Amino acid sequence: MQPGSDRRSWQRYIAVGDSFTEGLSDPDPGTPDAFRGWADRLAGHLAAASPTGTVEYANLAIRGRLLAQVLDEQVPVARAAEPDLVSLVAGGNDLLRPGVDPDRLAADLETAVAAFREAGADVLLATGVDPRQTPIIRRTRGRVAVFNSHLWSIAARHGAVVLDQWGAAWLQDLRMWDPGDRIHLTSEGHRRTALAAAAALGVPVAGDDGWRTPMEPAPPRPAREVAAQELAWVRGFVLPWIGRRLTGRSSGDGRTAKRATPQPLSAGLTVEDVVR
Repeated sequence: MQPGSDRRSWQRYIAVGDSFTEGLSDPDPGTPDAFRGWADRLAGHLAAASPTGTVEYANLAIRGRLLAQVLDEQVPVARAAEPDLVSLVAGGNDLLRPGVDPDRLAADLETAVAAFREAGADVLLATGVDPRQTPIIRRTRGRVAVFNSHLWSIAARHGAVVLDQWGAAWLQDLRMWDPGDRIHLTSEGHRRTALAAAAALGVPVAGDDGWRTPMEPAPPRPAREVAAQELAWVRGFVLPWIGRRLTGRSSGDGRTAKRATPQPLSAGLTVEDVVR
């Protein structure tokens, strides 16, 4: 049993965070250059489970944001909107940086969780994914694990709910990840994550309990193909990421939240999209 509310339906859900919650690499088929992502899909599941068939939903997440920026810029907006459910998933960009203190990150996050809980909102957290299969990024494994341990303790102290990505075996399948950057989920990854989040919250989703099942094994790749993909990843993601760090730039510079205010989301209009 996880700690948290015994509610199974909510009326106002607000998502805060970085690119993971913004939904990168999950294109929105109805809007060019836009993304859905697990939080949008979860909002559809919440609407379907609501007695009214609707949930008010805002997504304040912006790619590239560090935890301090999420806490300073997004959390006050979310608190002012008086949600009954908030997903607070941030810190991943910080943990990619050498020298970051995961203990300090967790302490800062806990302050926000406590404030939401005191205001009566349920809080959904998410652990980081185990990066053991990703070259270079796997060097962050120790600090991600420390941060994850703190998340479980924070949840226990404040009655929050945790989406356990570290223990999700299906997330170790490389096909769940955008091959271009390897840190953003594909549409299938976002779809499954939304279902995992609904399960963590105790929200029933009819007809789709196979998200836990790993995909069939992929055929082995030729060594030349593997080498070419590694080189493309370094050139397309690693080097530009280093360049932004050296110049103090962020992928989210100049961007605003894609859904900045809570707006009604109807189950009748969205369920087909979020579960397919």
